[in-house]
Amino acid sequence: MDTTNDTNSESGYYAHGSAAERWERAQLFFDAKDYAAAARVLVGLVEEVPEQTGPRLLLARSYYHSAQLHRAETELRTIVERDPVEHYARLMLGRTLERQGRREEAGPHLRLASALAGDFPEA
Repeated sequence: MDTTNDTNSESGYYAHGSAAERWERAQLFFDAKDYAAAARVLVGLVEEVPEQTGPRLLLARSYYHSAQLHRAETELRTIVERDPVEHYARLMLGRTLERQGRREEAGPHLRLASALAGDFPEA
């Protein structure tokens, strides 16, 4: 059985529509907890608008929730390199590193995320 056309039609579905329509579709998949489908939509969107943080952050979250931790880490590192004070990306990067068993490496990101969010320990 030749699945080439099935694969092309499937990837066409995820790439179909304007950037705004694909963003909305990705959010719907994410909200429905279909994180792998959200990621398939977002990959093309991030390639199209690499400077935008929103799609890349949702892609990282989709990867995180679908246990694609190395991919999530790559996207999150890109975000924090561009915007070192993006506290949610820092938090997600710390959690992603923790989930990979890299607690020592996660610590500075988690502390910085807390500080950026204004969460300071009581004295």
